[in-house]
Amino acid sequence: MSDLNRGYARPIPVDHADMSVDAGLRSFMLGVYNKVALGLVLSAALAWVTADFEPVRQLLYVTAPDGRLLGFTALGTIIRFVPLVVLIGAMFIKNPSPASAGFLYWAVVTGIGAGLGVWLLAYTGVSVATTFLITATAFGALSLFGYATKKDLTGFGSFLMIGLVGLVLASIVNIFLHNSMMSFVINVIGVLVFAGLIAYDTQRLKMTYYQLGGDQAAMGVATNYGALNLYLNFINLFQFLMSLFGSRR
Repeated sequence: MSDLNRGYARPIPVDHADMSVDAGLRSFMLGVYNKVALGLVLSAALAWVTADFEPVRQLLYVTAPDGRLLGFTALGTIIRFVPLVVLIGAMFIKNPSPASAGFLYWAVVTGIGAGLGVWLLAYTGVSVATTFLITATAFGALSLFGYATKKDLTGFGSFLMIGLVGLVLASIVNIFLHNSMMSFVINVIGVLVFAGLIAYDTQRLKMTYYQLGGDQAAMGVATNYGALNLYLNFINLFQFLMSLFGSRR
């Protein structure tokens, strides 16, 4: 799910990676990070509503008397796939505008946020909060590395794309196998892949800013797509960490 909109900038030579920070770049990156932060706040709010507000919870989930998750209703199942459908549909948008890119971002955030209540039902609140803080800390450090490093991560990004495809295929296979060791390996690889993508996508956003040469419309699109990629990286990293270290109810 996280890699369906990664084509918003062409690669540029490595010797352009060491560029002076200017006010425009700071404004561009802050716009991306602010959008990611707002997306996470909205997701957290929607997750709380769907997990703790009983009328909504009954529409989406089948739960035990003690609140533990037992399954999904038909509506809950549909909502789980809404973000994927939106992202696939976005692949057919040839020339996105800032408005359409912004709509895409918030549609995906809303869909994912509405589905995140499952983590609050399946895991303890302390576990969810602790893992979220760990994810946020890791995200900040990895994004800072991607922003500040002078090393070109393009080749590393290609390797991560291969890893992501393998991760998706292995996850599909394990849906039928239900192998616990395979699940553990998938979760470990997932953490490594999305940790790497945070750094890679951050550097590519920085390069995109210089490549667009001040085109405000194009930068509006890049801000939304860049925020979408980083948001998806954050959510996927969080979910894999929860699967590895979370304490179930």
